[in-house]
Amino acid sequence: MVDRAESDAHYVYVVRCANGSLYTGYTKDIEARVAAHNAGKGGRYTRAHRPVELIAAWSLETKRAALQIEYRIKRLPRQKKLELVQQPDIPKWLWSYK
Repeated sequence: MVDRAESDAHYVYVVRCANGSLYTGYTKDIEARVAAHNAGKGGRYTRAHRPVELIAAWSLETKRAALQIEYRIKRLPRQKKLELVQQPDIPKWLWSYK
């Protein structure tokens, strides 16, 4: 999952919204981003579905890699996302998911 000591890390995260829906995003500071979502200053979607709860986060070395994984997660069906958030690491199959 997340090693907060990695200050140069890029993160992909999944939060569960108050209505049970899942929201995936990218950030360099997970705590600040979740706080922003809960303050109504995050993404437009989460603004209307607060509060949110962080359920998973993964650290990646580059912004490009993080954005690629974020895109792939957003394309997954809900059930696959629920399976994914149980994983401590990003599974290899996700890197090739279109």
